[in-house]
Amino acid sequence: MDAAELEKRAILSRYKALYQSCKHFTKNELKSIRKAFDFANKAHKDIRRKSGEPYIFHPIAVAEIVAKEIGLDATSVICALLHDVIEDTVVEEEDIRREFGDTVLKIILGLTKISGVFEYESEQAENFRRMLLTMSDDIRVILIKFADRLHNMRTLEHMQPDKRLKIASETLFLYAPLAGRLGLYNIKTELEDLSFKFTEPEEYNKILSQMRATRFEREKFIQEFIAPLKLELMKTGLNFEIKGRTKSIYSIYRKMQTQNIPFDQVFDLFAIRIIIDIPEPYIREMVNDKQLEEIITAQRQREKDACFKIYNVITSLYHSNPNRLRDWINTPKANGYEALHTTVMSKTGRWVEIQIRTRRMDDIAERGLAAHWKYKEKSQANTFDKLVSDIRDMISLQKNHNAEEFVSDFKLNFFTDEIYTFTPKGKMLILPKNATVLDFAYEIHGNIGNRCIGAKVNNKLVGRYYVLSNGDQVEILTSDKQQPEEEWINFVKTAKAISFIKDAIKARKKQIAEKGYEMLTQKLKLLNIEPSQKNLSRMLIYFKISDLSTWNYMIGSGRFPLHLLDEYAQNPDLKKKKIVDNSDNKSISEIVKRLNKDLQTISSTTKNIDFEYATCCNPIPGDSIVGFYFPDKGIEVHQIKCEKAIELMSHHGNRIVNLKWNEQHQVAFLAGLKINGADRIGIVRDITNVISAEEQINMRSINLESNGGIFEGTLMLYIQDTKQLEYLTEKLEKIEGILSVSRFDSHSA
Repeated sequence: MDAAELEKRAILSRYKALYQSCKHFTKNELKSIRKAFDFANKAHKDIRRKSGEPYIFHPIAVAEIVAKEIGLDATSVICALLHDVIEDTVVEEEDIRREFGDTVLKIILGLTKISGVFEYESEQAENFRRMLLTMSDDIRVILIKFADRLHNMRTLEHMQPDKRLKIASETLFLYAPLAGRLGLYNIKTELEDLSFKFTEPEEYNKILSQMRATRFEREKFIQEFIAPLKLELMKTGLNFEIKGRTKSIYSIYRKMQTQNIPFDQVFDLFAIRIIIDIPEPYIREMVNDKQLEEIITAQRQREKDACFKIYNVITSLYHSNPNRLRDWINTPKANGYEALHTTVMSKTGRWVEIQIRTRRMDDIAERGLAAHWKYKEKSQANTFDKLVSDIRDMISLQKNHNAEEFVSDFKLNFFTDEIYTFTPKGKMLILPKNATVLDFAYEIHGNIGNRCIGAKVNNKLVGRYYVLSNGDQVEILTSDKQQPEEEWINFVKTAKAISFIKDAIKARKKQIAEKGYEMLTQKLKLLNIEPSQKNLSRMLIYFKISDLSTWNYMIGSGRFPLHLLDEYAQNPDLKKKKIVDNSDNKSISEIVKRLNKDLQTISSTTKNIDFEYATCCNPIPGDSIVGFYFPDKGIEVHQIKCEKAIELMSHHGNRIVNLKWNEQHQVAFLAGLKINGADRIGIVRDITNVISAEEQINMRSINLESNGGIFEGTLMLYIQDTKQLEYLTEKLEKIEGILSVSRFDSHSA
């Protein structure tokens, strides 16, 4: 059998696996899916993936994720099979419309990336915005995109290193948080773990090996914890499933980072989940809407009663932590998540989280809004409609913002924890955690936010920057004389508030700039200088001002005295000076492509390009690093785990430069250590003695504060590499009274 025949059989075998996941669809739907497969298979004929496999493997895999793992409808499966045909083949939009209809075409266009190169704006951000524009009309766009991204991440090892970093960082920065916001927990978790695997493989493999090493002990503990609980729960007469769930690798890593603890101190490596089976009621076709709502309401009450019955059994067997009870049944999360969470003390003295759900709640928890098609009841529809409405409102507010601002504000507004606040009349407003009075005001109406001077929170007068808490009742106070100020942006958390403030300031600046341009042209007229583009460009260079709109604003606001133009007018040589074009003929993408032909080694310069070390993360030799090329400063070097680096990779994949350290690099780098312990006489002397005893280590600053017998502080040191820093850390930890020493990255220290 020749290679072509083997490949044909492999393609059909994968299609059969997809077909098995679609057997619940109607005959006509299955017929349409087969038609889409044949169409895509023909369109992608002779096209290969980076792995060398036939390209059609990818759309088949995406369609299977859509059908099996997310559980969408037949139209979604068809769109998954066809999602790359317009972008990657000769197929035209009209071909899709003719064969599969307008709905399929619209979804595919929402999934199709923008062609062309964006040098100074982010192509990735523009594609994300375009996808959300279509998503606001049809949620299936983003759900299919998750399937597409998930399969790409599962096969990412076949991509070039810079492409891997770009795709993994974009996934971690945008797609994983959005999957969480839509309630797709399984997809969110896998996207995070895969992104972590490719951005920080050493850390990933280290945690993975530690989890494998402790697996037997963990499983033994879970079984011993579950055994008595299971016996008690069986007495309730409820049908249930009980199981342990281990935390994802990435969530363990984040906990280790945020709490500055090693792996063996992450005590909540797992949670116990109890899933209750409450049979769905039989609903006759002739029931009216009111009767249907009553049936569903009664069913949901049965579910709620069952969950609290289980909760009572648990708390009678184990001591619970009253501060860790989370009731998302009476008040579901914004993404529709419902469950009871409680944390109890085991017999061995370890805290254990227990999650209580019904089978319906579990389905929604795992598949989020993808479960909307299965549970089309009022509460789920409201959740779905509210999310889509919020996205539409945000898109409408930000129509004049560039793509990067859009993505930044979208992330700010949609990927945060929530608090529940109330108007004086009792209307509930859901805001992000740490939202202020200003956020609340703008949530009511843009004009109220613009005129906000403060509020009454629980009948107490507070300022506009006051941070709200769960359950606060807020009455906004306004004044017609108040206008938004630029500093307001530093105190708000919602994209809606940021958008209104930016628009108000932009409108005010535009008026000032228009006034400034009138003043400029009048002055030039008096000096007999024509306000031509050529003359204005010469003046901008002379006065070292970036652009004309900035200059107009400076003039209108009085920050640029017009009498300075007299000097310019009196110097004829300046007016004749040739304008130098400093732009590089080569595009950023071409330069970066040339740089990435070889792995760049950090030295003083590389091919006439300077290195600049990012102050946000202070990379030092031994750190995993990534570079970004900028024409004005060369290659900017970041730690690969730096949040700013992840954001840059997610927006500017065309700037990524693959880097490694030069082993002979002898430049000293600034690094910070956090240190704390029990205060005693001589502790500072002991710390400084350890540091001064080490060659090639210089201390820039030491800052220690003591309170109640415990001290904490920071050390800023110039060191050679991570090995030297780790060695010093070990020596400091041996000093009597020192409790912990850990590295931190801060440009503000």
